[in-house]
Amino acid sequence: MGWVSGGRPKRHSSWRPGVLPLYFSCVIEALKQKLQDEVERLNHEISFVLPKEIEKARAHGDLRENSEYKAALERQQFAQARVHHLRLRLSKLSDVREQDIPRDRVGFGSRVTVEDLDTKKKEVYALTLGEFIEGEDGAVEMSVSMASPLGKALLGGKVGQKVDITLPMGKRKLKIVELDTVHDLANPRS
Repeated sequence: MGWVSGGRPKRHSSWRPGVLPLYFSCVIEALKQKLQDEVERLNHEISFVLPKEIEKARAHGDLRENSEYKAALERQQFAQARVHHLRLRLSKLSDVREQDIPRDRVGFGSRVTVEDLDTKKKEVYALTLGEFIEGEDGAVEMSVSMASPLGKALLGGKVGQKVDITLPMGKRKLKIVELDTVHDLANPRS
């Protein structure tokens, strides 16, 4: 099975109906593996790299004015907070079930085509988790985090629904014109 960056399996013409559990578990397992890899990398940094940096900075003397020491401590605090955040995400990801993903509305893993009502331009988005936004060069769709303003506005939307979004660049009015849910992607229409 081929893979699109971002941890989603590519759609294959040889897929058969009934492969959603396999597709879904592949997507979830790929996301879990990315999180776990980052947790392991950060744990190594917290346990081995940063203590050496802190000890090296301590050797320079007065800790009140030692920028290397302060930077190493800040990095250690950041890494610990990030590990905590990633473990929470892993826990939540373990709770995601295939049957909880809607079949007729925008949800996790959906590919959504929208039309900008002002410019009439069509755009295609793939909803994903924030940590896994990795656009592919030349890809038809742009990955969008479900936690982003655009992702939140699209989440739960149906074909034909109009969505108003306030973004830093201004307001946008979009209409959902096409939707492929994770269920559709796993069982493509012939």
